Amino acid sequence: MSKGIILFGHGARNPEYIEPFRRIRAVVERKQPDIPVEIGFLELTQPALEASIECLVARGVREIKVVPIFFAPGRHVLKDLPMLLGNAMDRFPGVAFEVADCVGEVDAVIEAMANHAATGSP
Repeated sequence: MSKGIILFGHGARNPEYIEPFRRIRAVVERKQPDIPVEIGFLELTQPALEASIECLVARGVREIKVVPIFFAPGRHVLKDLPMLLGNAMDRFPGVAFEVADCVGEVDAVIEAMANHAATGSP
């Protein structure tokens, strides 16, 4: 197993915050059953991003794509995430990391949000 995905979020005190991430993970796993998908958070919610990276590495993953589940690249994506990934690269020098665009920047996501705003459905 060479590739893996981490759905990266900010985290929140509300325990229900993780549910949309679980739903996204389930869809990704259905679409790509051979690629392990973990969820990782910056703060307030577990698992932490570092723990998700460790989990994938322990499963033999050597290429990790981090998908920021954020509307746009703010401080957490532009500063905190690179710092965390820099630490991970030091710990796991044989692992390659890629950061995808924030989901809020993807045209299909913008279209779905606009449709929901206009009509109440995706």
